[in-house]
Amino acid sequence: MKYWNLKKINQSAVEKTGILPRSINKLFEKFRKELDPNAEVEALEEFKVARYQTVASVKYLLFLFVMPILINQLSKNFVFGPCINNFWNRSEYSIFLNASQEERAFAELQRFEEKLHFEILIGKVSHPSSAFVNHKMTEKALELATEYANESSAAIKNILADFLSMTTLISILIVTRRQFSILKSFVNELIYSLSDTAKAFLIILFTDIFVGFHSPHGWEVIIEVILRHFGLAESRDFIFIFISTFPVILDTIFKYWIFRYLNKISPSAVATYHNMNE
Repeated sequence: MKYWNLKKINQSAVEKTGILPRSINKLFEKFRKELDPNAEVEALEEFKVARYQTVASVKYLLFLFVMPILINQLSKNFVFGPCINNFWNRSEYSIFLNASQEERAFAELQRFEEKLHFEILIGKVSHPSSAFVNHKMTEKALELATEYANESSAAIKNILADFLSMTTLISILIVTRRQFSILKSFVNELIYSLSDTAKAFLIILFTDIFVGFHSPHGWEVIIEVILRHFGLAESRDFIFIFISTFPVILDTIFKYWIFRYLNKISPSAVATYHNMNE
């Protein structure tokens, strides 16, 4: 019984698009099943298959989500963290990893100095002196040095821990190919079982978020966060080139998918998408 379930799930996972749209094929299949005297038995078997597929997919998806994160946090806190912290504590000059960190630190120090002089001018600081100003500036400089040294060490930890997590995820996908096939089949059935309006809504939502006219601002924030996460220099030229090319490539791939696959599987969803997008 279990072997039959897995066989049917794997067949559904590799199901390809035929000449007729998938909705028409399902309509004929529905009539055939209703006329079949063994329809009740087959319906029960299909329910068992669908239930097994759903439970297995949810468990596998949670495993794929939790395991890399768990490996990442454990390795960062108990393996790479102590080693990197030991190296950074022994090195007196390991503060900045790139010029972007220095520019941000200098800008913060300059703003602090301007704020301090402003407070002195408006009388908020009583009995100001050059020694007092130098003391405050030294305190702020040491605070910034500690902050950016921690940021630099955290970037090294992120690189090592993320690499280990990615290696773990790829290894899991390679070892558990059968579970991945079940998950792929489950996702396909979940997407293609949506109504035409729901499909069109999700398409418009996806395109507006990632390739819409307002998406460059979001991509800029995402790239800056990623670069800081790995301790890389925040090159404005690289960010602008990425923003001007990647969304265009993504939009082209997405339109090709609509034309090549979705238009054959569910042409009514494509028509609904065009009507909602006008």
